[in-house]
Amino acid sequence: MIHVYAFSTPNSVKIPIALEELGLDYILTSVNIRQGGQKAPDFVALNPNGKVPVLVDGDLVLSESAAILVYLAEKTGKLLPTSGAARARVFEQLFFHASGLGPAFGNAGFFRNLAPQSIPVAIDRFGNEAQRVTGLLDNLLAHQRFVAGNALSIADIAHFGWLWRRQFAQVSIDAAPNVQRYIAELEARPAFQRGIARTIAMAEG
Repeated sequence: MIHVYAFSTPNSVKIPIALEELGLDYILTSVNIRQGGQKAPDFVALNPNGKVPVLVDGDLVLSESAAILVYLAEKTGKLLPTSGAARARVFEQLFFHASGLGPAFGNAGFFRNLAPQSIPVAIDRFGNEAQRVTGLLDNLLAHQRFVAGNALSIADIAHFGWLWRRQFAQVSIDAAPNVQRYIAELEARPAFQRGIARTIAMAEG
C-alpha cells in the first residue's frame, strides 16, 4: 500500500490527485505544518528537508512532488509518454513548474502574506513574475488543451497545485481566459475533485 504524508498545500494536493487519476490505493496521513509537524523527528527521518509531501511505497521513501509524480506515472505507465517529443514536452513543463511557476507563486504568497515586514521590491518582483508566467501559460493553452499537448499528463497535475491556491499568491487570471478554461476543466474531473477533497480534509481534521 502506498503511504502519503502531506498537508493542505499546493505541492501536497498533486499527489492525491495523481493517485486518484491513476486508480491507485493509498493511505493519506496529515503532517500539520501549521503546528510544526514537518519538524517532528519521525517525519524528518523520512525527509531530512522537512517538507511535504513524502511518498512511501515499500522500501522506497521519496520526496519532491515532481519526482513523486514521475515515479507514479512510470509505475503505472500512465500520464507520461514513454519516449520522444511527447515525453520531452511533459518534462519541459515539469521543469518550468519547478524553476518558474512554483517559486514565483510561492514567493509572491510569502511576501504578501507571511513575511514579518513588507518588502515592496520583493512583492513586486515575485508578484509580477507570477503574473508573467500565468500569461505564458495562457498563451500556450490558446493552442492546446493541456500544458504538454492534447492529453492530460503529470505536468498538468504539477501546475494545478499553485493554480488551485492562486488566491494565496494573489495572482489574477481575469486576463487569462485560456487558463480559466483549463482550471475549470481540471476541477471538473472526478479524480481531481476527490484528491482536492481529501487534501482539504487534512486541514479540517
